[in-house]
Amino acid sequence: MKKKVECQQGCSRTKTIILTTIITLLVVFVVFPLMVLIFSDEKTGNVALIPITGVITTDGSNYLGSQTTSSADIVSFLEEANSQENIKAIVLEINSPGGTPVATEEITGAIKRIDKPVIALIREMGASSAYWIASSTDYIIAGRMSITGSIGVISSYLEFSGLMEKYGIGYERLVAGDSKDVGTPFRKLTIKETEKIQERLDRLHNIFINEVATNRGLSIDKVKKLANGDVLLGEEALEAGLVDELGDKKVVEEYLKTEHNIEEITYSTYQKEASLFELLSGMTSQWSFKMGEGIGAIFLEKSKEPFLI
Repeated sequence: MKKKVECQQGCSRTKTIILTTIITLLVVFVVFPLMVLIFSDEKTGNVALIPITGVITTDGSNYLGSQTTSSADIVSFLEEANSQENIKAIVLEINSPGGTPVATEEITGAIKRIDKPVIALIREMGASSAYWIASSTDYIIAGRMSITGSIGVISSYLEFSGLMEKYGIGYERLVAGDSKDVGTPFRKLTIKETEKIQERLDRLHNIFINEVATNRGLSIDKVKKLANGDVLLGEEALEAGLVDELGDKKVVEEYLKTEHNIEEITYSTYQKEASLFELLSGMTSQWSFKMGEGIGAIFLEKSKEPFLI
């Protein structure tokens, strides 16, 4: 009888421990993330902060494992911030190597429709089309050692025809339309195809140059001299007239206080909210740290499509 009572008490304690564990897990992994999702929608600050991070594409889909930003999201954030009476200015916090021409034009078009001050803060990197976006704002502040500029267009890709020939692998070309397989890695471009692609890249490059010149109030000739695709440090960009001031978020705040009379600055952050699944995945995943990727990463040839990076 005594053993039976002890067994019942032990089972009761086990059930209590299991129930407590389940409730704790529910609070940590379900209730708390839901509260984050609910209350993070409240935007009561007077300055909108919109991060632009990673490769800029139209839909923000995964790009070779790299972090991306969707132009559709950024345009939506800009329009929402512009419609909010409590928002007095918008800050784009940029850390991006660039992106696609269409995504870039969508964002710059939205910026030009904003009737509030828009300030770009280039932190580590605001290169290529990310710089184009920054140039369309009212004022650019960049870190002294940030990477800016890189006014150029790339459409390079790997080509395997020599390797295929070495190992006896053939490419049977079946197309309806002579240009249908231009850019395939299985054959070399013809001279005519190379010339046609280069002509389009040059056209995109000229649009880029003209936009930067107009946005920054610089001459076409001056921008052309800077438009060799080379990157500039923040302090070099200041000397060249590509940015207005060097500094960080504190400098942005001083600018807003001095030039736009916003005394007490509070931020409303506009960014894509993580889904419940993403929040749970993030909580259960292991942390990893990456160092030494370096400046050279922005020169990687990642796509055969025209990219402003």
